[in-house]
Amino acid sequence: DEFQVTDVADALLLRRLFTGLVERGAVVVATSNRSPRELYKGGLQRELFVPFVDWLEETLVVVGMWDSEVDYRLVMSGGRGVAGGVSVSGNDSDYDDDDDSNPHGRVHETYFIQRKRNNHQKHHQHDRARQKFDSLFRKLTKDSPIESTVIDVQNRQLFVPHASLECDVAKFSFYDLCGRAKGAADYLAIGERFHTVFVEDVPALTFHETNLARRWITFVDAMYECRVKLVVCAETAPEEMFRVEGEGGREHTDEVFAFERTRSRMEEMRSERYLRKTWVGSITESHG
Repeated sequence: DEFQVTDVADALLLRRLFTGLVERGAVVVATSNRSPRELYKGGLQRELFVPFVDWLEETLVVVGMWDSEVDYRLVMSGGRGVAGGVSVSGNDSDYDDDDDSNPHGRVHETYFIQRKRNNHQKHHQHDRARQKFDSLFRKLTKDSPIESTVIDVQNRQLFVPHASLECDVAKFSFYDLCGRAKGAADYLAIGERFHTVFVEDVPALTFHETNLARRWITFVDAMYECRVKLVVCAETAPEEMFRVEGEGGREHTDEVFAFERTRSRMEEMRSERYLRKTWVGSITESHG
């Protein structure tokens, strides 16, 4: 699971892993975002990897799901859209409706679109989205003290600018998380410490900012793995967050492909089904 092929060393390692498993009699069941023939496509020295692609197609039964036009993560999210944000209904204790007349719980927004202020209408939408984002942060932190803190990660300290230690809720800016060199270990530490993470000032990214895009992909994956409730205030909708066009985009097809998977995962993270999942941090504590 989650094996990304980014260079010929990764490709050859994947080949040794699969052939070694099959030679030892293991039954291999794997999923991939790409068909075997598309793996490591366009990569340097791919000719060293092609025999493994042939072996995969000859040895394993390839079941193609890429013909489906349905994004099931989007289906699970319910597709509830509202002006300035995207809504999700949740019945977790912190997401309950204050109105008992609603049997399904309050509809909450977890993705707020704070577009640039170009005219009066967008100015209104800008303020409305931000106000709702800030209001939800205040609600989930329950008027508890908000302070900066640090998390120990592999013998170093990760700075958290805004956190309610009482409610296990944190808030970062996009550049706090992705503007500096951080990796999966940092993001997993955040996900294991806070059940809800707010991220503000998420920009629209271009192919000039692939490092930022890669870190965001890693961050979202970590939050998903830890079953964190992710609340975002962004400049654009998820499908518009990372775009590469023209000549410069040809070198970044892998990033575009990976980001499409992240967009799909972000859609799922808005769903009621996802919001009902138990946070990994609470599981760790219960077994500690």
